[in-house]
Amino acid sequence: MDFSTIHGVVMDMDGVIWRGDDVLPGAVALFDLLKQRGLPFAAATNNSAKSPADYVAKLARMGIHGIREDQILTSGRVTVAYLQAHYPPGTPVYVIGGDGLRQMIARAGFELSDAARVVVVGIDFDLTYNKLKRATQLIRGGADFIGTNGDKTFPMVDGLVPGAGSIIAAVQTATGRAPLMMGKPNSPMFTAALELLGTDAAHTLMIGDRLDTDIDGAKAAGLQTALVLTGVTTRAELDASPGQPDGVYDGLPELLKEFG
Repeated sequence: MDFSTIHGVVMDMDGVIWRGDDVLPGAVALFDLLKQRGLPFAAATNNSAKSPADYVAKLARMGIHGIREDQILTSGRVTVAYLQAHYPPGTPVYVIGGDGLRQMIARAGFELSDAARVVVVGIDFDLTYNKLKRATQLIRGGADFIGTNGDKTFPMVDGLVPGAGSIIAAVQTATGRAPLMMGKPNSPMFTAALELLGTDAAHTLMIGDRLDTDIDGAKAAGLQTALVLTGVTTRAELDASPGQPDGVYDGLPELLKEFG
């Protein structure tokens, strides 16, 4: 692929920049290169458990400094923007998700409540049966159902674990209702990324580790795509896929060599 045509970069985080709490090779160099060239960038993740401030702090711990909160695009941030656009302040919202997501929704002016008219479901590492039960009761009672993202798995140092999509699937099965999805591969995430960067899709690169979310979603939105094999998608899965990225790399060091 021709990196000279790239005017902005969107990158996934889990499986691209880090895996668990371990920074991946080439991550620091990638951010340094983008800053040196003055290319606008956004770190976009389907993980809604943490806030943008949490991610800025995590990047700093990994030696990646100077990243602003507005350069972090989470499915939680996109979800909050959707809530603000469609519901009045004070609307009660029931959340299955991490503290970061709950805090973002509360700070946006919504009431966190067990008696809600909107149910938001994301990744929750402290999931309980009672949380699933309450979400099911609310949705069956007429509450709107919003999912942060559909990732079935989540990459950690010790392997793949259930992701937000697995939790959402449980609620969907129990309610018979499909959620409105916010994160990759759905369009709200990529629309928000392009607005943040101020670039057009054809000259924007998406770097991701998942074919089904990062690559398929970006291609549908018109972005150029680069897959790194340091996360979820394996070489065998790539070879078997009818959809292919514009570029494939073993990791960020190999991508950076072509970026020049």
